Amino acid sequence: MAAPPQSGTGPAACWGYCSGVAASNLVIKVTVGKDQAERCGQALNVAATAAASGIGVSLWLTGEASWLAVPGRAADIDLPHSPPFPDLLAGVLATGTVTLCSQCAVRRGIEPGDVIDGIRIAGAATFVAEVTADGTQALVY
Repeated sequence: MAAPPQSGTGPAACWGYCSGVAASNLVIKVTVGKDQAERCGQALNVAATAAASGIGVSLWLTGEASWLAVPGRAADIDLPHSPPFPDLLAGVLATGTVTLCSQCAVRRGIEPGDVIDGIRIAGAATFVAEVTADGTQALVY
């Protein structure tokens, strides 16, 4: 199989992985944390890169990623050759939205006063509204 094209537009440039319509908003749901640092880091890196690129980003912290909403917990995760997780999270918070799943928070005993300033707590109805909005692409890690 030939290597994917390095640049260009249209279906050939996407190799069947894009819809042909550019998303103006990106919703990223990360379900892992320290338990799977590499996958968590990939989600944070994509979210921070998209935010820095001017794309509207909504990052959802669910499952074990819920702990990232608590001050100091992102710093507990060390992933070689990755920017520090607190820096990636701050990059998203600077221009995007970070949401802690309400059910995930309750299961872990995380209260609204326990989270980093700027992180909201919301549930499935908010998530569904975000991922079904026009011009939105959703990714789950």
